[in-house]
Amino acid sequence: MLASAPFVRAARSSLSGAIRSKLTSFNIHRTLATHAPVPLSNFEEKGNIDFSRLAKNVDIVRDRLNRPLTYSEKVVYGHLDDPMNQDVERGKSYLNLRPDRVACQDATAQMTLLQFMSSGLPRTAVPTTVHCDHLIEAQVGSDSDLARAKDMNAEVYDFLASASSRYGIGFWKPGSGIIHQIVLENYAFPGGLMIGTDSHTPNAGGLGMIAIGVGGADAVDVMANLPWELKCPNVIGVHLTGKLSGWGSPKDVILKVADILTVKGGTGAIIEYFGEGVDTISCTGLGTICNMGAEIGATTSVFPFTSKQADYLRATRRAGIADYVTAHRDLLRADPNAKYDQVIEINLSELKPHINGPFTPDLATPVTRMKTKSKEAGWPQDISVALIGSCTNSSYEDMSRSASLAKQAHEAGLKAKVPFMITPGSEQVRATIERDGQMETLSKIGGTVLANACGPCIGQWDRKDVKKGENNTIVTSYNRNFTGRNDANPATHCFVTSPEIVTAYAFSGRLDFDPTSDALPTPDGKEFKFSSPSGLEGPPKGYDPGVDTYSPPAKDGAQSVNVQIDSESQRLQRLTPFKKWHGENFEELPLLLKVKGKCTTDHISAAGPWLKYRGHLDNISNNMFIGATNAENGKMNELKNRFTGEYSGVPDVARDYKARNINWIVVGDENYGEGSSREHAALEVRHLGGVAVITKSFARIHETNLKKQGVLPLTFANASDYDKVQPDDSISITDLKTNFKPGQPLNVRLHHQDGSTEDITVKHTFNEGQIDWFKHGSALNKMAASST
Repeated sequence: MLASAPFVRAARSSLSGAIRSKLTSFNIHRTLATHAPVPLSNFEEKGNIDFSRLAKNVDIVRDRLNRPLTYSEKVVYGHLDDPMNQDVERGKSYLNLRPDRVACQDATAQMTLLQFMSSGLPRTAVPTTVHCDHLIEAQVGSDSDLARAKDMNAEVYDFLASASSRYGIGFWKPGSGIIHQIVLENYAFPGGLMIGTDSHTPNAGGLGMIAIGVGGADAVDVMANLPWELKCPNVIGVHLTGKLSGWGSPKDVILKVADILTVKGGTGAIIEYFGEGVDTISCTGLGTICNMGAEIGATTSVFPFTSKQADYLRATRRAGIADYVTAHRDLLRADPNAKYDQVIEINLSELKPHINGPFTPDLATPVTRMKTKSKEAGWPQDISVALIGSCTNSSYEDMSRSASLAKQAHEAGLKAKVPFMITPGSEQVRATIERDGQMETLSKIGGTVLANACGPCIGQWDRKDVKKGENNTIVTSYNRNFTGRNDANPATHCFVTSPEIVTAYAFSGRLDFDPTSDALPTPDGKEFKFSSPSGLEGPPKGYDPGVDTYSPPAKDGAQSVNVQIDSESQRLQRLTPFKKWHGENFEELPLLLKVKGKCTTDHISAAGPWLKYRGHLDNISNNMFIGATNAENGKMNELKNRFTGEYSGVPDVARDYKARNINWIVVGDENYGEGSSREHAALEVRHLGGVAVITKSFARIHETNLKKQGVLPLTFANASDYDKVQPDDSISITDLKTNFKPGQPLNVRLHHQDGSTEDITVKHTFNEGQIDWFKHGSALNKMAASST
């Protein structure tokens, strides 16, 4: 499972790649001439899937580069705005792309729609949807939690519904399900390009779609019919051989990849899976693997077209799309002899169940070794809660395999030993597993079914069983397990694994239990051992769509729908444009905060109870950096005010500086801004007066979000210069006025309290267009200026 040297041969053929590619291209164009385009979805009246432009663009770029293309390259380059003249170089050039659609979840959609409204445009230029999944807090159970959320968030839901209706956006109501499951069931298709305002948008890669998580400002660009900019990704290949069996699951594939690449190993790259093992995994299983690819920093993850994807399209009432993509399957796979920057080898037949964590999703342990490792590490052995579902693992297959284990244990007289929570991914999955009996089986052993929403996975969990600061262990089938992520308790040790392993752990209640071999005592004094889980990939009787939760936009939009925002609202706030750059160097600005260690977007802008303020920039800015560790004292949210000498919360100090009309700078560590796509982590910094963030390295989405909002994301040319920065320094950027150009480093001067100074070099990745964003104060300001 070792990575190879750059540009490893991915496939072998007796004919040269160039000849094979030409023959394939000829067959593709012949097929295009005989198969008519099909509708994008069952919900939109306009728009077709038509691969003629995709195929033409692929031919142009392939001829220009004079080499075979990987599948992901075909889809990305096939959506270029100007394929004939676009500079295309992996890892270096910036691509201007034309995505097929945009998807927004309700927490990020608020700011996205507020920004789109500022553009003055009457309707979105591409198909767009809003999905209400983030604002539903898990408390008691599905029905009461959903009713409570509708009441508490009525103002926000009304705003999202009315704005969606006015601007031509499809609206999925609360209770419909998690955005990524809804997209997979209704909108994803092989060969498509989508952006979404959530970091786990890559879930759609399980259906062969290049789906990329972005900030709201990026989404607004596409909605406004502007080309979307993406740095040309490198391509990491994962070669799958063999076939999963026994306890092995699709989740174990990505848990192993995370172990190999770590949380930043995929940064700037697309993870593209290939090999005969790909065809053995279900479509929803492929989605699981792509979903959690966000945890390794990847731009996205994707699988080539398989027959199981066509089966899933037909099962979800999209037979026309299934037939169309099947006819064009040669276009929807890598060219022979396509080359990757790196290749990872995984034999599915040898892959064992893994459990990753705590506190980071790349710390992998085979389940067979957890007994020893957990004791050596001193992790709490008693499991307090077991949770399955979320956008990563809530498919019919996931629930069926978990239910098979629950059935075994129930027949042996066992019930779950700890609270066991189940989150269906969508109304369709919920209705179908209720009809087919899996929900009843899971309920019989003590399971609590939560609403069709994100819930505890994103911190929307009104947890009562432990106090904050109390050491405890939870096991989940989720994708992310950063400190405090699920319950705001920094002492909660969260481990992520497959839903099957979580279900088995629910009966033991112990981390030192090996579900694949250990026995449990039964009420009649016997010993019980689990057999391997089993389950169908899809429902034999077809999916039950359940309650209709979709609301189409008004046909006449702006003429009939009025979007109201109360000026006194504490949940929603119209945006005021940020100020333009003053055109001068930044001189002796105070260092607001030197962050020590991991700083995800959760640390910068916490979720959980703060989600309710996602549409109100000033209110949500009260959570800025409250989870980040201050390098000065090792504490969170305790910072010395440079002017008063007093210690207070980070947002309070920043507000005081802003009131004094003083801008400030932040210094961070490695992979700064990893995790969620939330642009609030950039917006809050800008709103409270931040002008630059200097780090050892950035996560891709957050770096772009900072640029979009007019903040300078800069990196130390020498990572060790981080240690030269003192928490009470003032900082100048001495040549911003004269040297801020693409590829040109900048000089930063550190002013220490003893009167001495040190100059260090910092780098940036701005291109000319992005420099214009900074000069105008934000990308939105630049858009507004260009439209006048």
